[in-house]
Amino acid sequence: MEQLLHYLWKYRLYRSSGLVTTRGDALEILDPGIENTDAGPDFFNAKIKLNGTVWAGSVEIHRKASDWWQHRHSADKAYDNVILHVVEQDDGTIFRRNQEEIPQLVLPVPETVISNMEWLLTRDSPIACLERLPAIDPVFRVQWTDALLAERLERKTDDILHWLEQYQKDWNEVFYILLCRNFGFGVNSDAFERLARSLPFKCILKQRPSVSQVEALFLGQAGLLNDSNENRHHYYRLLQQEYVFLRKKYGLQPLEPHIFRNLRLRPNATPHIKLVQLAAIWIRHDTLFSSILSARTPREVKDFFRVQASEFWDTHYNFVRSSPPQKKQLGENALHILLINTVVPVMFAYGVYHRMDEHKARALRLLECIPPERNAIVSLFSQVGMIPRHAGDTQALIQLKRNYCEPKKCLYCRLGFQLLKRSSSEGL
Repeated sequence: MEQLLHYLWKYRLYRSSGLVTTRGDALEILDPGIENTDAGPDFFNAKIKLNGTVWAGSVEIHRKASDWWQHRHSADKAYDNVILHVVEQDDGTIFRRNQEEIPQLVLPVPETVISNMEWLLTRDSPIACLERLPAIDPVFRVQWTDALLAERLERKTDDILHWLEQYQKDWNEVFYILLCRNFGFGVNSDAFERLARSLPFKCILKQRPSVSQVEALFLGQAGLLNDSNENRHHYYRLLQQEYVFLRKKYGLQPLEPHIFRNLRLRPNATPHIKLVQLAAIWIRHDTLFSSILSARTPREVKDFFRVQASEFWDTHYNFVRSSPPQKKQLGENALHILLINTVVPVMFAYGVYHRMDEHKARALRLLECIPPERNAIVSLFSQVGMIPRHAGDTQALIQLKRNYCEPKKCLYCRLGFQLLKRSSSEGL
């Protein structure tokens, strides 16, 4: 309940007239103050008018007045400037260190707000407020969507900048790791990231003139060249020999092949195919990150990833399973996923790091040029009229679902705020 009191105070979801302290003094809230996320009182720079006199200082909020004593605020000089104690229950008088009594306000939580919060937090639904979303102004929903996209890009930027520190500010290495991770397409993302971290980008660059050596590095490092069966295809044996040499040359330690999942994957999505497609990208491009930064259109960016695996893979899904003759290329949907999860975040992060708004703006424009993603989260919101316009909107909806709906952070969601604000005003 204390969390809810914080929320009501911060957003002024309380009766603004006729307020009195527990001593019966007339009280007017001029400014609730700024929320303090560090140690000390909950809000600072607040202003109140008490019996006609204006006071400026801090506000502390507790569920019960006696919490002031339990938390030992009476002996803490950081609380000497508290001008108002906001509580749900008045069970005692409180004082500063100099024994001056501090005014208290009992802030009743409207029943409609309580019932709405209980309804939201106890709903057995993927999105608790889903059926009430149509009642919220569409313009407001769009504004929140834009803010959610910014949140998501900021979070991804933080991850990328953390990697940048780990790899001595080498943007090419960071881009290589991020691209490898996203070539796992969810189910194998962690395994592909582990592979990239165990196989330095410089090893790939040094062997670029040889298709078989680059493929051997990716497949061998994934532990997929360990079979000693002499009946294997001659190309397999070539890759195996190449990897034995390269492993010794670079001091590599291959991963265990069992970390790469194959079950329930479409044939073209198996680890073997994705790894040789990765190899084809780096065989074709040695300065891919720089090329992407200078690209001007989404089509130009996608063309960087339109590569074909080597000839052996035209008729194979792996070293055992054959396939009808088919060039193993990335489909349009896979290209969009790579742009959304790799190109856009790293371009945005590059703009943040170098304070180049042009790159940030290009990253956002790129998202706006990509069709909306199709997944279960997007389908849920689409049912109630939140139809995404482009990939930027679907990224925002994913942020909303995972960071607000799933952890039940309704108090911190602007949509939840609108619902509580409505119930509060209706109930007073």
